[in-house]
Amino acid sequence: MSGLEFNANAARGRRQRLLAEMRKLQLDLVIVQTIEHVQWLTGARYGWVFSPAAALRADGHLTLVAPRKANVPASADEIVPYEAQWHSTLRNDQRQASSMELLKAIERKATPQRIGVEFSCFSLHLADVAGERIDIEPTLYQLRRRKDPDELARIRKAIAGTGKMYALARQIIEPGIAELEVFNRLQAAAVEEFGEMLTGTGNDYACGERGGPPRNGRKAQAGELYILDLGPAYRGYFADNCRAFAVDRRPTDEQLTAWQHIQRVLAHVEKSVKPGKRCKELFHECDAILHEAPIGVFNHHLGHGIGLFPHEAPHLNPYWYDVFEVGDVFTCEPGLYDEKILRAGIRLENDYLVTETGVENLSPFPLEL
Repeated sequence: MSGLEFNANAARGRRQRLLAEMRKLQLDLVIVQTIEHVQWLTGARYGWVFSPAAALRADGHLTLVAPRKANVPASADEIVPYEAQWHSTLRNDQRQASSMELLKAIERKATPQRIGVEFSCFSLHLADVAGERIDIEPTLYQLRRRKDPDELARIRKAIAGTGKMYALARQIIEPGIAELEVFNRLQAAAVEEFGEMLTGTGNDYACGERGGPPRNGRKAQAGELYILDLGPAYRGYFADNCRAFAVDRRPTDEQLTAWQHIQRVLAHVEKSVKPGKRCKELFHECDAILHEAPIGVFNHHLGHGIGLFPHEAPHLNPYWYDVFEVGDVFTCEPGLYDEKILRAGIRLENDYLVTETGVENLSPFPLEL
């Protein structure tokens, strides 16, 4: 067992955690319809073209409405199929189809009084469900912060894909290489590591820029720095880390000075982050370190959580008040930018797991320019 397989016990554990929150909120039923929340709750991963849904009753009974013939393992007490396609054509009214099947399953049981639903996407096809509606999304996002073993295994696999991508990047980046060639070859390296298609891809492949997609016809130039911010997803779970490379392998003194200040930030994070540390406090500490650099500006977030979505809690950002918790997986991505002197900047990003005593660096790949 690699840990990457479907893990029914882990999914059942997440169900129990949600049930505990339902008791606190006095909810009789929770309905989830976003594909990430369906996967988190049931362990079943469906493609983005489908519209599964799930309902969890206060007695622990879980109903999953899934595309017919999907053949995806899931942790559920009953699996109700809906017709996602007719004669091999995907239906555009899948949300209605799955909602109708879910509605019938709910109506077979006692009428709920208080229902947790996702306010951002609750389908009007379920408007006939009786009861007071409570927004369950904040609770779901909070529960998703603590990564279970099956989730960590997939995140580690996604990160391993970035490791192979950066190793190849160090071999192939040189003056004259086209951005599209870098993109294509690095994507192939991740696919080879995964042994299957990516379920998400990103992020930055533009040379001599802070970021951006690969540009047709644009080639790397001597003296430029190439920021690669890579975020492939494995079976729904995202990696997100970044390295910067001197295109001609001869970084300037100014570029090395900026690199050293960014290194100081990563060292500070690894020394200071523990459960209970305030993310906003960490942001300001690292911002102060970067402001000591004689070259470049830092004017974006310091990092964020990752999981079933590229940006999750905790937010290393002055606009949020998150506190680090055991089980968080987060990125830290300090950078310094100057279009002329640094051409155009450096960003280094690691992925970390918060443990009882500190952090574990999940992306210990070389950081050198």
